Amino acid sequence: MRTAKNWKDFELLDCSGGEKLERWGSVTLVRPDPQVIWNTPKSPRWEQADAHYHRSQAGGGRWEIRRKIPGEWQIAYRDLRFVVRPTGFKHTGLFPEQAANWDLLDSLIRKEDKPMEVLNLFAYTGGATLACAAAGAKVCHVDAAKGMVSWARENARASGLSDKPIRWIVDDCDKFVSRELRRQKRYDGIIMDPPSYGRGPGGEVWKLEDSIYDFVTLCAQLLDKDSRFLLLNSYTTGLSPSVMRYLLESILCPVLGGRVESYELGLTVSGDGRVLPCGGSALWLASGVTLE
Repeated sequence: MRTAKNWKDFELLDCSGGEKLERWGSVTLVRPDPQVIWNTPKSPRWEQADAHYHRSQAGGGRWEIRRKIPGEWQIAYRDLRFVVRPTGFKHTGLFPEQAANWDLLDSLIRKEDKPMEVLNLFAYTGGATLACAAAGAKVCHVDAAKGMVSWARENARASGLSDKPIRWIVDDCDKFVSRELRRQKRYDGIIMDPPSYGRGPGGEVWKLEDSIYDFVTLCAQLLDKDSRFLLLNSYTTGLSPSVMRYLLESILCPVLGGRVESYELGLTVSGDGRVLPCGGSALWLASGVTLE
């Protein structure tokens, strides 16, 4: 399992009863998490949280604001800064466990002796985009949600990376990749963080289990003998790191060689040092590419 080691502005304080208690800068939040199936005792600090997201049986949910908090604020990871907002669907605009992958990407890109060109698909609010750009890569950031791309651009401004070579694209990822193939475009690295379910701007339906094999097969054509990596992330329980590893080995290794590593991502609970699993990743690496 890989965990992010360099967080100072985020902290997983505790987790119990289907929820987690987190610190985002100076703001503490309680949010639901289906992975937390244990019911360990909750300390009084749970009641002292600034806001608590309650799920609704009818779907969605609402925030209970216990103490006045800003509508948005910023937190930092290393030299990157992110705008945090509690949204109506429990998220804050950031998956802090992904910082472990940001560190990996930073290392991979800085090792290369020439600038890399990276494609980030389902790129959300741009954590991986900014990590790659800060390391010296040219990045193409693609997401179907216009609001998420705008949020990512805010994060780039907050991080002082607005002048970096980043293309901001609002589009269905499948359609964008198909157009890039017709243009005979190739990338040194690809990152994809697909949702379990989603709709594109034209109503296109994405269901992970039904779509991921064909989509990775399509994206693999954007890689060539000079490409260095492909990173696949998933939060879907049925798509374990081992399943993703098998998928990438089946599609990429027969054509491009190299190897695939897979691992869980986790967040360390500051109270007791245990690690909460938060999804998984599989990483294809070209022959000769090493990790620290």
